[in-house]
Amino acid sequence: MSVLGALLSSLVEDAPVQEVRTCVHWTAVVSKHCGLASTGHQEQHPHGQVSVRGVGSLHERSALELAQYVKSDRLLEASIGMAAVNSLLEVDEKRCVELNAAAWLAERGRGKKVAIVGSFPFVPKLERTTDKLWVLERHPTGAERDAAQASEIIPQADVVAITGASLINHTASSVLEAHRPSPSAPDGFQNAKNLRPRGDPSSSIRSTSRPSSRATSSSGLAIVALAARKTGCAP
Repeated sequence: MSVLGALLSSLVEDAPVQEVRTCVHWTAVVSKHCGLASTGHQEQHPHGQVSVRGVGSLHERSALELAQYVKSDRLLEASIGMAAVNSLLEVDEKRCVELNAAAWLAERGRGKKVAIVGSFPFVPKLERTTDKLWVLERHPTGAERDAAQASEIIPQADVVAITGASLINHTASSVLEAHRPSPSAPDGFQNAKNLRPRGDPSSSIRSTSRPSSRATSSSGLAIVALAARKTGCAP
């Protein structure tokens, strides 16, 4: 089952949608909780094409109905779908630990081969402490590598960091399929490192082995030891 398929199948309780907001950087769906997702933007948008199905009446649908949008190839729809998924998730915040993502990755990746799916401001510092560092981007610049090379690069990495936005642009599954089997990560969701989007969305994470909830986000950095990021959380 794909990551998105597993996420959707884990949602067992529906809730009415109270509000849907799409802004430049964040998309929010308020149902059981407030779910957040990074706002995806189409690289090319044909004139006259509707970006979101049912626009203007999204608040009349249930959260589970909107959650299906996460499978859409239209990035704005997928953002709304991811926010709807996050609005339904529950988390035991007692099991969450707030960490600095850059510091955590620098510590765990010291002297190791590290692959990051998506570029972040701390990449230059990380290059000085890792044995080898790959940065995978859909539109690479400089020394970055094309995300299409994930199947070649990910198996070589000891530590993999994945942006939550990869769930929205549907690159997460291909990246995770390329990872090596790990005794500490028998399935894609164990040992997930979940984002706490406060301030700089790349600066902090929360660690938990369960899905997460209130003001749940799917943006920023998820750090994994060859395991998948499922969701993020923030109060």
